[in-house]
Amino acid sequence: MKDLIVVGAGPAGSELSRKMSEKGLDVEVIERSDEIGKPLACSGHVSPDIWDFVDDSERILQNRIKGAHFHPDNSNYRFYSQETVSFVIDRIELDRYKAEESMEAGTTYSLGEEVKEVTEEKDHVAVETDSRSIKAKMVAGCDGASSKVREEVGLPEPDHFYQGVLCFSDEDDGGDFVDVYTDVPEFFGWRIPRGDSVEYGAAVPQGESTMKWLERVVDEHTDMEETRNVCAGAIPVGPPESVSTDRVFLVGDAAAQTKPFTGGGILYGMRCADVAASSVDLDDPESLDVYEEEWREELGREIWLGSMIESMYSAPQSMQKLGMWMFQGEISVHMDHPTSLFSIQQLKSLVRRD
Repeated sequence: MKDLIVVGAGPAGSELSRKMSEKGLDVEVIERSDEIGKPLACSGHVSPDIWDFVDDSERILQNRIKGAHFHPDNSNYRFYSQETVSFVIDRIELDRYKAEESMEAGTTYSLGEEVKEVTEEKDHVAVETDSRSIKAKMVAGCDGASSKVREEVGLPEPDHFYQGVLCFSDEDDGGDFVDVYTDVPEFFGWRIPRGDSVEYGAAVPQGESTMKWLERVVDEHTDMEETRNVCAGAIPVGPPESVSTDRVFLVGDAAAQTKPFTGGGILYGMRCADVAASSVDLDDPESLDVYEEEWREELGREIWLGSMIESMYSAPQSMQKLGMWMFQGEISVHMDHPTSLFSIQQLKSLVRRD
């Protein structure tokens, strides 16, 4: 019997499995894809906190960002910093890097294997895949927005989902500003320069046409026919009241441990993986209560404030413009910490505004 089965080989799953394997535990990651990192389902625009989890920056770094242009319509509101505020990374290579770290720590990876059933027993969890049966003391569902583990054990879904879609063009653009389009309904569209390419994307509520809004964003700059590698995926927002049962717990997108105002979950997922690794005792199911408490203490305030910012995407355009006008200019905001919007540094930036 394994100590821990981790379902999903994304950054959160690999960070958790590495930390657990470093304790000398017997950990296996089950990943339904044949190749780690593929198919691509999300962007790679992250805060400087990424370097808390990656030592080899040159392996994944593609561009440095110093600001953003926000477009509620044909207007432009400019937010900037003298320093790098975020990084554009190779999302597939990040997954591979984190998996390699975990394997070096002793984790076993089983690729191309799909979980079919997860059944909790008194002293273990039984996992049925499309090729075998396996048991473990606990199971961690790190299997994304449409989590099979979450479904199998009856845990509640996130509050709501967006549908995201992105594509790439072969434009050479090493610019240090991203573009954000808030006229996309209830969420936003984006353009991210990646150096030797440009990423375009849009995220909309379920029921809206993702391709319609992606085409609208792309057409601002280039021809949709010149883009490639269209990728899509669900974006979970709003963690449910519980992300654990007696012997199963969720981490990352499966638990909606994401930023409500961007949908990003790479850093939040890995931070929660670290919380789980330090708080969960695989021999003590009651330790999952500690995990529930500690990850919410870690991120709860940021997620709550992030949801307030998210609500502005649905506000009348006049209110959006007023908010952008108030805060445009030099910024001192950390994209993973919306509480920094009210920091002394940000207030000083507002006072210095031209």
